[in-house]
Amino acid sequence: MSQFDRQYECVVFGATGYTGKYTAEHIASSLPTDFKWAVAGRSEQKLKGLAEELKAINPDRTQPAIEIAQVNKADLIQLAKKTKVLISTVGPYHKYGTAAVAACAETGTHYVDCTGEVPWVYDMVNKYGDLAKKTGAIIIPQSGIESAPPDLISWMLAAYLRETLQVGTKELVVSLHDLKASASGGTLSTVLTLFDTYSLFQVLRALRPHSLTPIPAPKKTVSPSLWETLTGLRTEPDLGLLTDSISAATDAPIVNRSWALYNNGEYYGPKFHFSAYMRATDQLRGFAMHLALAIGAAILILSPVRWLLKKLVYQPGDGPTKAQASRDRCEWRAIAHADVSDPNDPKRAYGRIRWEGSMYYLTGVLLAEAAFVIAREKTKAHELGGGILTPATLGAPFLERLNKVGFKSEVKMLP
Repeated sequence: MSQFDRQYECVVFGATGYTGKYTAEHIASSLPTDFKWAVAGRSEQKLKGLAEELKAINPDRTQPAIEIAQVNKADLIQLAKKTKVLISTVGPYHKYGTAAVAACAETGTHYVDCTGEVPWVYDMVNKYGDLAKKTGAIIIPQSGIESAPPDLISWMLAAYLRETLQVGTKELVVSLHDLKASASGGTLSTVLTLFDTYSLFQVLRALRPHSLTPIPAPKKTVSPSLWETLTGLRTEPDLGLLTDSISAATDAPIVNRSWALYNNGEYYGPKFHFSAYMRATDQLRGFAMHLALAIGAAILILSPVRWLLKKLVYQPGDGPTKAQASRDRCEWRAIAHADVSDPNDPKRAYGRIRWEGSMYYLTGVLLAEAAFVIAREKTKAHELGGGILTPATLGAPFLERLNKVGFKSEVKMLP
């Protein structure tokens, strides 16, 4: 079935879940009123209740259609055939996400999700990447807070250096400069169940920085100092004191896949190296974060620890209230070091992305705006002709839309 014959431009699958509701609310409040869409899930009663809530948000627009679908390939193929883009918010994705990707890859339906489960994404690339390319399906996982903002700021800076100086990027240092947020039950469930599906070897293999790149990795030109290796601490003059990032392992494979997808690495630069950190207020707290991440990752391998934590945290579908989440915020800052030959004349660009408000609403915004851009715009993702791609392949059209709905981004050359 041609994309031009589809009943909808977008369907939100899992629309009554915690993140799915935020996604649906953004579509209802902010996307053009002629955008044809539907909400989908297992419970017709819950979907009708959601439709009534959306009517209160924007009474002037046509409310979404309702589609009933279970989490199985047969139902999802029928659902995928009805829409240009399928947004999936049904996680954990390693447990419930594969059928949706398979259905979209088979039917040539575009797809976005908000997973941070790189081992699952690794599997999807290997199982369905070639089929999606063949059918023209643009499939973009990790399009929420993991890992769209760091992927977009990396693209933004690499593009800025390429267009301003006509050079590549040697090292791109991203810092999670400010973060205030609480995790939802779905996020916590994902972390606690990942080792129920994947072995330690499979997780470590997928979390290598270039695990998702379809071409050989660049020759290593940047290595951490012994001090950084031991303490996790690094000082970047334009960003301050940095420490290990809670999201570096999930962001790096996506950013490096973007590097490879843009002209086989030539656009970002053949020496491109991505480094991700968090801002540290002082050396003691920075070292404590380094230890906490190392110890935390180690103990999560133990099944009794995961069992106990499952009893203590939010359950899937639950999370911070809107009032609590309204005080959230996040900001990424980054420096791109240009690949120039004169060591006495270094060139570097600075970028910043900030969001005020719920991190889960931000994920809903990212998913909804990505779906709109895929449905109506022309981007690098369309030029590539499909396959398993990245948020950065939506490029300028995506960033421009985000900046109109609360995203704050800037880029400039430093003296």
